[in-house]
Amino acid sequence: MTEEKRNKEKVFLVAELPLIYNANMKVLVVEDDRNLLDVLKYNLRKEGYDVITAVNGVQALENARNEKPDFVILDIMLPEINGFEVCRILRKESGIPILMLTARDDEMDKVIGLDLGADDYMTKPFQIREFLARIRAILRRTDMTGQQVNKEAKILQIKDITVDLGRHIANFQDKVLNLTPKEFDLLVFLMQNKGIAFSREQLLEKVWGYDYLGGTRTIDVHIRWLREKIENDPEHPVLLLTVRGVGYKLEA
Repeated sequence: MTEEKRNKEKVFLVAELPLIYNANMKVLVVEDDRNLLDVLKYNLRKEGYDVITAVNGVQALENARNEKPDFVILDIMLPEINGFEVCRILRKESGIPILMLTARDDEMDKVIGLDLGADDYMTKPFQIREFLARIRAILRRTDMTGQQVNKEAKILQIKDITVDLGRHIANFQDKVLNLTPKEFDLLVFLMQNKGIAFSREQLLEKVWGYDYLGGTRTIDVHIRWLREKIENDPEHPVLLLTVRGVGYKLEA
């Protein structure tokens, strides 16, 4: 048996996990490897997800716009339009959670994917158990499961930033912000702890949770995105500040 075949078999292992019912949770799987696509689709349906698929970038965008999925699993190496470009376009249009897949163990691919707005990243070959765990972790970190930061009708305000927790809406200078779920959670946490500096590790623990499998680079990426939305001059922030040797804080 060749090494390539062994790796494929490792990817295609079917997880013997208890069913977790995810009624009405729609997942778009974008993968041009038909064998892997079938395995991912099978395991996701076994978990209770409603699964739609695409085998190229054009079809991915069409299905995302028409089907309005709750989650996207996106391969990088795709025909017609690659996964990076699909991710960039989707992120401009919505805050839908995105898990990117790649066959290359390249740190730069991961950085690019996170910079473009992906929520997490996996390198093939991978175990199905970890794959499903990543999805559950991402969904727990978003409001897609209905677990919002705070369901009470409470308003947070710092300078030009206003957040309505009950309606899950954030505004800057009276304009509604198009935030991803994690941008919203991060902003709320910093506003609730205004003036306090947190390290990257603390922010990962408090906002992303103990089960997050990514690195602290994720924090830097999300801070940059937030600055682009809540700072008049993101290169010279006056609200979301870097605290040298510590991490970040939202100025009170």
